[in-house]
Amino acid sequence: MCWARRMMLGTFSLLLVLVHAAAACDFGPFPYRATGIVCRMTKPAALLLNQETAQVIQAAFRNAKFPNITGERSMRLLGRVAYGLTNIQVNGLSLESSEVELKEDNAIHIAIHNMTALFKGTLTYGYAGAWFLQLFHSVDFEIESSIDLQLSIKLTCQKDQVVPDASDCYLTFHKLTLHLQGDKQPGWLKQLFTDFISFTLKLVLKREVCKEINAVAQTLTNFILDLAANFVRDEDIIVDISLASDPVIKASYIESHHKGLVLYSNNSSVLSDSVFSPSLLTESRMLYFWFSEHSLSSLASAAFLDGRLVLNLTGDKLKELFEMEDTEVQRKAVQMIFQGTSYNDSVAKVWSLTQPQISLQPEGTVVRSLVAVEVSILPAGEEPLLALYMEKEIMVTIQATYAEKKLILQPVDSSIEIKMFKCAADPSGDPSIQSFLKNMILVAGIPEVTSSIGSALTSLMNNKRLDLFDIINPEIITRMGYVIVQLDFGFPSHLLLNFLEKSL
Repeated sequence: MCWARRMMLGTFSLLLVLVHAAAACDFGPFPYRATGIVCRMTKPAALLLNQETAQVIQAAFRNAKFPNITGERSMRLLGRVAYGLTNIQVNGLSLESSEVELKEDNAIHIAIHNMTALFKGTLTYGYAGAWFLQLFHSVDFEIESSIDLQLSIKLTCQKDQVVPDASDCYLTFHKLTLHLQGDKQPGWLKQLFTDFISFTLKLVLKREVCKEINAVAQTLTNFILDLAANFVRDEDIIVDISLASDPVIKASYIESHHKGLVLYSNNSSVLSDSVFSPSLLTESRMLYFWFSEHSLSSLASAAFLDGRLVLNLTGDKLKELFEMEDTEVQRKAVQMIFQGTSYNDSVAKVWSLTQPQISLQPEGTVVRSLVAVEVSILPAGEEPLLALYMEKEIMVTIQATYAEKKLILQPVDSSIEIKMFKCAADPSGDPSIQSFLKNMILVAGIPEVTSSIGSALTSLMNNKRLDLFDIINPEIITRMGYVIVQLDFGFPSHLLLNFLEKSL
């Protein structure tokens, strides 16, 4: 019954969400005690996501607003020469390779090698000669460039949220060649303006490109935070994913810690005794999520208070339950309860009378609750008739798996104790009928309920777009007091492209 969910986008997105600077927020001397959810991303995941860096850099270059560049210089014989570069834009961009490195100085280092960019625009120049000769010209220009880009992304924490700083940005120019109208202009003119503008142009390009990269990082971070907040919110049930602790940054992984508190009806759960320790997670998979028993139990309680733990069964579902075996006792029970009424004209309602108690054990998730079952007959044009009502104490151990983009909840051990039994056609309470119903609930009823919950959670997660991600060999491992979800993944590049196209 895991309700916490997440999404990710590209190197900037997921990396920025996972980390914040230690100096910006004060979490006290025992921060792990308030940790309800943990995310660990290992180096292989960072390398995979780094493949998307090219798209982010390209978007930054395309979206950069280059100002006009103007200048002037006095030349012997020519007098004063003034120039202006206008309508500067990037017409082509490619990069050879990029590298990402995780450093324990609380920064993500990204190096882009041999990036080529073609800038286009208009060059206007004029000069006044010694004999008052004035000439003014405008020519189209192209600038071929070869650049290395180095980024050191610092992250800070403000109000328990991530704020990135990508201002530590350096461009190294290996080539900066100016072409005027396809080199049709005299060589001396090309050399003159290349010497004039190359230094200024480098400064402008660095300033504007780095400024835009920083802006893209900010935009992506806000976008991912909004996605994550929406992913763990469903109507009035909200999971607080604000930061609960300083991150752990190693050369092999990044780890972030979140409060994981459940907010419902202006009330919040409290966690001060988390059992989390970094040693509980390994580094063999790309992505890890750690959930505390407290967070999952609080989610179950919120679902109960919100009236979500209710299931109605009718038609074929009822038939499957009550005709799971063909015995004399089964036929007697069906006749006594339904009095010959069709399953399509009957409904069974199953709901929890008390807040479920969740306990995470090595065997699985143990759920205890007092559950009610009510079977009603629906005569045409008349009020429903109560045919059966029973209350039972139930304990079920559930193992969870995720396969083919579906969450599967499988009961592996169940027990029930009937606390109350009322049957309209059998006021005395035939023991054989109760025994049949008890067996039916164990064999078919509990699997049907858990299957329905699994389907509902799958639908909820897919509605949050989890099904768009390629999740590889996920494992859900329960231990005493916590559960670990570990997986590898493939990144859906189109999500990042769609976001960049719409927002930049």
